[in-house]
Amino acid sequence: MTKLGRILISNDDGIHAPGLSAMERIAAQLSDDVWVVAPETEQSGASHSLTLHDPLRMRQVSDRKFAVKGTPSDCIMMAVKHVIPDRMPDLILSGVNRGGNLAEDVTYSGTIAAAMEGTILEIPSIAMSQVYRYGNRAGVQWSCAEHHAPSIVRQLCAAGWSSDVLMNINFPDVPHAKVEGVEITVQGRRDQSNTVIDARVDSRGNDYFWLGLERGASNPPQGTDLHAVYGHRISVTPLHLDLTHHQSQADLRDAFQTFVMDGET
Repeated sequence: MTKLGRILISNDDGIHAPGLSAMERIAAQLSDDVWVVAPETEQSGASHSLTLHDPLRMRQVSDRKFAVKGTPSDCIMMAVKHVIPDRMPDLILSGVNRGGNLAEDVTYSGTIAAAMEGTILEIPSIAMSQVYRYGNRAGVQWSCAEHHAPSIVRQLCAAGWSSDVLMNINFPDVPHAKVEGVEITVQGRRDQSNTVIDARVDSRGNDYFWLGLERGASNPPQGTDLHAVYGHRISVTPLHLDLTHHQSQADLRDAFQTFVMDGET
């Protein structure tokens, strides 16, 4: 089977994450030229942040594998501009994230951010996440992503996509043999997703807090990423860098045609 070109891997779960190892095995089926530049420690929820006020530290883990003490976006920048400057990657794979990146998750996700940074650099980029049941981290179905990802990546690369779009793939929480197919979806929105602030007191009597999400029952509409993975299907969602809502832009342009600044007549 024809191999793809140079692949760069990153993630937001850190250099030691089991999902990164899964992604390395996926990439090995696709290319003989695979590089890994990932955060030294977990950066979940880092979104598309860059480290601008502290120096970046980097260490070489092994041949073509590096850890950066920074965010996923830092890792992509370091990889492209410093670690492998001789030739741009042909493809960026971000993940495999432990847990889904669905619905509004994409605005927080460092996994998505790494693919977003690659897209900004005009490198085709794909984010991958393995959904699992909360509270069951030991039971993550890594084999689901590992089994299905290579053929999906090949199909996406053969089809091609716009240079200002990144691909977001979510694998359902089932063994690979029980996947019901692949669905091209839109970004969903949860029926209930509330931020929880867990207030605690440390051994010295000082307050501290944990942020979390309390997820309720959801019944998402058909065609969304949430509905697909709940139905044991792999969700592939094209995400656009342009966040402009074009209908609102057109409506506001009309509304402001007669607008007069204060002091003007």
